Amino acid sequence: MKRIFLVEDDREIARNLSLLLSTEGFTTIHAVSQKDAFAMLYSSKPDLALVDISLPDGNGFAVCTEIKQAYDIPVIFLTASGDEASVVTGLNIGADDYITKPFRPRELVARINTALRKKGHSPSAFEICGLDVDLASGIVKKYGREIFLSALEYRLLLVFINNPHNIITRDCLLDELWDAAGEFVNNNTLTVYIKRLREKIEDDPASPKIILTVRGTGYRLGGNYVS
Repeated sequence: MKRIFLVEDDREIARNLSLLLSTEGFTTIHAVSQKDAFAMLYSSKPDLALVDISLPDGNGFAVCTEIKQAYDIPVIFLTASGDEASVVTGLNIGADDYITKPFRPRELVARINTALRKKGHSPSAFEICGLDVDLASGIVKKYGREIFLSALEYRLLLVFINNPHNIITRDCLLDELWDAAGEFVNNNTLTVYIKRLREKIEDDPASPKIILTVRGTGYRLGGNYVS
């Protein structure tokens, strides 16, 4: 049975989450504060952590850092703050995903299962066509020069990195990205974000080599990559 380390100061939310997760076959270890989380972490031996960013005696960023130092497990942020700065900070310190409150229970379970499936076979670094991605730090460089991606652009890039051999349909990308910027992502905005990402990472955005279009289906990653 997988163990979920839940760091959440709202006891009502924690109670409801624990009930939900138990019906899905998970065991929940609940901490209500940063101090509580630090005290319980090393004895809990979790498989995944759900961490609220806003805690009464600190913040979830510090908890995420401590968790990543202690265990090689996925961390998903639960936050009422959908602003880009919080999202980027979370991704840069190693969070695997984030969900804004209020969230849909079934979506949360799906995100947890996805993160657990990816654990153990995602690369720690990735290189393709002069683009280097350090997945531990979230730093992206093109020919050695750091480039800055928005939270949604970075998340979009991660979808391709985590599925290097697959054609990714537009519907799949929409499912992954719909709330990444705290707003609904539709087909038109997906096209815009693909274009923006290509403009930042491709040598020639008009003739892309990293994110390739599969006409009538979606997109796939270019073939010459190193992980």
